Amino acid sequence: MDRQVISQRITSILGDISRLQSALYAMNTTDIQRYPDNYEVLSTDAALRSESIACRLRHLIYATTTVKKAEYLQSASVMHGIEIRYESGVLEVMLPSLLPKRKQRQSTEFLIDPVYFALNNYADHHPMPKFSHCVVCFSHIYSRELPARRVRDYDNLELKQLLDVISTFIMADDSGLLCDAYNTTELGEQDCTCISVMDQKSFSEWLSKRQDHMKSISDF
Repeated sequence: MDRQVISQRITSILGDISRLQSALYAMNTTDIQRYPDNYEVLSTDAALRSESIACRLRHLIYATTTVKKAEYLQSASVMHGIEIRYESGVLEVMLPSLLPKRKQRQSTEFLIDPVYFALNNYADHHPMPKFSHCVVCFSHIYSRELPARRVRDYDNLELKQLLDVISTFIMADDSGLLCDAYNTTELGEQDCTCISVMDQKSFSEWLSKRQDHMKSISDF
């Protein structure tokens, strides 16, 4: 890539970093109790801008260095704190964040790519199930220390692309005929999302074990 083009891209990223700093300074001085709507706008802008910066830096690395995309994203999945485990017939993918809203494509790329490579790396070293008829359970876990108004409708969340990635590794098909989707909203120590995939016959037992967590939403 031409050095001038690289310089232009870096300068553009630096501009976004400057705007991110301004948003963070504003967040730090905004009274969240008196002006919750202002704080929400500022924090959302800061979060989306930081994700955009990360995605743009990734593309710059791929275009200008010898670092391979797979190599980088495996490291990124570790930095994200993505955890995967398969126990007792249930595959769990734990994400240390809530899912992004629909239409936030940069945000989706920021998360989806590391999830794909985390699953790929796990599949290289562990046996993976192959479900023909399954249930996928999205547990949206909100920090109990933060305001209840943060809870969002399920249909406003970006679930489909995440399901597409997971289905590539463990499902015969993610059509409605072979895959049922289930959502829960829970309280926890911190924001996170847990995706649990299991055979349909195992769902009742799994749900029974989650009852205590599901009841905690009544604390709202």
